[in-house]
Amino acid sequence: MTYEIYIHVPFCLRRCGYCDFNTYTAVDLGAGASRGNYANMVIREMKLTKQWQLNHGIKEPPASTVFFGGGTPTILSADDLVSTLNAIRETWGIASNAEITTEANPDTVNEYYINRLAEGGFTRVSFGMQSAVPHVLKTLDRTHTPANVAAGVEAANKAGLRSSVDLIYGAPGESLDDWRTSVKTAIDLGVNHISAYALTVEPTTKMGRQIASGTLPKPNDDDEAAKYEIADELFTASGLQWYEVSNWAKPGYESQHNLGYWRNVDWVGLGPGAHSHYNARPSFDALRAWDIAHPRLWGTAINENRIPWGGSEEITPTENLEELIMLGLRIREGFDLKRINNAIAAMGEQPTEAGDGTRLKPIDVAQLQPMVEEGLITIVSDDDGHSRVVPTRKGRLLNDAVIEQFFDLAGI
Repeated sequence: MTYEIYIHVPFCLRRCGYCDFNTYTAVDLGAGASRGNYANMVIREMKLTKQWQLNHGIKEPPASTVFFGGGTPTILSADDLVSTLNAIRETWGIASNAEITTEANPDTVNEYYINRLAEGGFTRVSFGMQSAVPHVLKTLDRTHTPANVAAGVEAANKAGLRSSVDLIYGAPGESLDDWRTSVKTAIDLGVNHISAYALTVEPTTKMGRQIASGTLPKPNDDDEAAKYEIADELFTASGLQWYEVSNWAKPGYESQHNLGYWRNVDWVGLGPGAHSHYNARPSFDALRAWDIAHPRLWGTAINENRIPWGGSEEITPTENLEELIMLGLRIREGFDLKRINNAIAAMGEQPTEAGDGTRLKPIDVAQLQPMVEEGLITIVSDDDGHSRVVPTRKGRLLNDAVIEQFFDLAGI
């Protein structure tokens, strides 16, 4: 059984113009949610979470992955990150082969910091590189330089930590050659894992307002598709295989934490706005929950000895089926068609909006041939002889449309 833990650190030195994550630049946000006290607050939330689990008959195994994200986790001291990790070990235990990652802004770490993480049990650092082109970094409001990233990766290598870098494509004013430069620079770092995400423009961000006013050009879907293909070709040629729509790795270096999300395992999210997910138990259906977003209100709940959830909801069988399809179509291993059909068969009749009953339909391999012929998916047999549905590069680019076709076939 796999169990994952995510810790959200909501602090940043400055807010990047494209970012709409739950992050804050203030040092102290009230109710104990400050940079200097944050580790203590998260450790208190762990105890409340563990008690909730016990009250609901949930006994999780030692954590197989731990991931510190944000925000900027490395805005906290390395000792704070290590003490938080030690508290996880005391609360749930950590598997002997666990993957333990922190995201890092290249501006906020040095060799001493990286060494302290390694000594404290971390195994992996994910550096926010975004681009290797100065004018693109400026558009993204990033203050680091490519040299900062290279220094961070070198320090991680010396300390025996695995490294990943994150890239963003589609920034206003980024040419295809700019993007090629960034991809090649990331590859030349020699890392064993690279993530590449299309820029998402949110209207409430600084960049969103600049695009709305015409100060910056709007990202173009065709341009982003071309950049995705460039990345996939260059990564593949360098020995990095795609294993999830936005992630490439050398074989054996895939992010196990990322894969856990796509495989729909149990995970606990700690920190303001973090999400948790529990698969079905005898006592309740599958459940998702989310922490209160604002750090002060989150801290207030912890001070009152309440689990700091902003809300929770049961995941219905239909929603679970939708997630099995959506998540499976994002990863290289695809999904087991038999598992999908078993889920459909177990659901029987489901009420429709009109209130009558309708039976969902099993999906036959023959029905998938049009998508195979269009080059959207391939059908492969796994070791058990089951048919697995795997998206092609074209299918990855048209992911939403492929998902909709599966929903139509199942009658969702």
